[in-house]
Amino acid sequence: MTGMAYGDWSGHVIVCGLHGVGLRTVEQFVVAEIPVVVVDDEPDRGLVRQLDGWGVPLLEASARQPETLHAAGLAGARALVCVEEDDVHTLETTLLARRLRTDLPIVVQLSNPAVGRALAGVAVPGRVLDTAVLAAPSVVEACVRADRHEFSLAGEQFALRHLTVTESGTLRELYGDLAPIAVVPGADQAQWVDLDPDEAAIEPDTDTGQADGGGMVVCPGRDHRVWPGDRVSLIGPADASVPPPGRSTRERTDRARVGLRNRLRAARGALANLVSEVDKPFRWTLAAMLITGLVSTVVIWIGYQPPRGGRLSLLDAAYFTVVTDATVGYGDFHFSGQAVWLLVFGIGDIIVGATLAAALLAQITNLLVNRRLAQALGRQRVTGMSDHVILVGLGSVGMQVLLGIEAHGMDVVVVERNENSRYLAQARALGVPVVIADASLSATLELVNLDRAAAVAVITSSDLTNIEIGLTVREQLGLRWYEVPVVLRVLDRPLAVTVEHSFLFRHVRSTAALAAPWFVGAALGLDVLDTFYVDDQPFLLGRLTVAADGGLVGRAMQDLSARIRVVALSRAGLGGLEHPLRRGTRLGPGDEAYLVGPYEELLRVLREDQRLSAGTQPPVGS
Repeated sequence: MTGMAYGDWSGHVIVCGLHGVGLRTVEQFVVAEIPVVVVDDEPDRGLVRQLDGWGVPLLEASARQPETLHAAGLAGARALVCVEEDDVHTLETTLLARRLRTDLPIVVQLSNPAVGRALAGVAVPGRVLDTAVLAAPSVVEACVRADRHEFSLAGEQFALRHLTVTESGTLRELYGDLAPIAVVPGADQAQWVDLDPDEAAIEPDTDTGQADGGGMVVCPGRDHRVWPGDRVSLIGPADASVPPPGRSTRERTDRARVGLRNRLRAARGALANLVSEVDKPFRWTLAAMLITGLVSTVVIWIGYQPPRGGRLSLLDAAYFTVVTDATVGYGDFHFSGQAVWLLVFGIGDIIVGATLAAALLAQITNLLVNRRLAQALGRQRVTGMSDHVILVGLGSVGMQVLLGIEAHGMDVVVVERNENSRYLAQARALGVPVVIADASLSATLELVNLDRAAAVAVITSSDLTNIEIGLTVREQLGLRWYEVPVVLRVLDRPLAVTVEHSFLFRHVRSTAALAAPWFVGAALGLDVLDTFYVDDQPFLLGRLTVAADGGLVGRAMQDLSARIRVVALSRAGLGGLEHPLRRGTRLGPGDEAYLVGPYEELLRVLREDQRLSAGTQPPVGS
């Protein structure tokens, strides 16, 4: 297929870069039935086969050449998404595309924040995004076991709450007007159904939620019945009361109560850490010096005769001993004129005390030097830490996760294999201990106190490495595996699902799955506001402006997809937010709808509302 075959296309999207988030972005365009052309000068052959399966054309040429972009149909494209792996290449492609078409929406992936801020003005219309910033919050929330996530809609604060049901009833009865996003059945749901078969049979027609394979129910109706042990996710105003609190809320309160106790435990542990680093010769030297000083103090207190008569106080005797052993006297006390036996004792005390003081000083110097070297090499033990998060991998995503966990006030220990990581200095500047080691080794996990960790996040750039480390962590945790969150970063979403089901990991996060909707939404006109996980399902929160001649005008809430929830509505020309919404509420032209659901569903709703401009629009696969 020649490049010029796409030069006269219109209404399509050009994606520059196939690796990483690029493939998932293309996949979402395919799901939304948007024609797409991919440009990559060094594509992975395995990824090319996936494109062939979707019927997506590929130009194997540099996007930094004008003829390549023209061959991809730049003149008629509705948007360009640049997700190349190299920031310099991304910068070149973006500047070139903007020069060739000043009106083209450009969506850019850029990990360098300074360059990203500078490029933001060039990309308009469009957007500059950072995959690390987009994906990190979901990892952080899993590590800190967050049961509440706040966000702003048109200036009003809303919150997503994850609660555990404590009594049976409908969502309307238990949680009022809070908008249900998902229900995850508890493991013991069956026994509650058996206890009350009459209630279990009640399932109103108004419940439009759909279960994923008999598991999670996505966007259920408010008349959906839940049972003790079920977990529900709901959205509503941040200050809305939630009756009654679930188990997760109590857990948060309990963690707040034990905060002081954990800090005291950490202080005791730090002291224990220092003691553990002191070797036996140091301890013997210190003990000998203390015993010598005690004996000298008693002897001087008993036998020393001041020239003016009387006796020394015990404190003066201790002072005399210290200045003698430290060889900083004698300006006030001396042995001259004392009894012969005391004079001989003084000579011996000076020799022994000075020797022990020199030996102790040398060993203290050695200890400090060794600790400094250990810290510089990242091999410092963290014996004093407990209830901390072990973060494996300090790349761009890892750094964002580290900052997020630090913001929640939890201690972090970083394990990084690459001693030349660009983020090491930043992590150490935060006072975070960094261990340069291989986290797949059991000895490394013991070094960072896995047995006392509150959570583990494995987010290196290699899927295989993350899985290997995750399996080692699972083996080392033993029975604690069921209570300690272990978060794995797996770039490929299908592989992430396979890992979840095959190895029973509960928190597998695909950075591509979290980031791709932002790129697709920005290219198609859906303003993505947030992404989050409920159980193993990624959700998206977006704002959609209803087109005046679009397919959503006049549509009622009950006519939208059963897997979509409109949590609020801003009426055109009226201002403010309308919520909660009823099933009969209808959309009008220019209204701004705030929608939540799986991103495939939101893209379908966007597709329904849009009417593409006339022109050559080949179907995907042509």
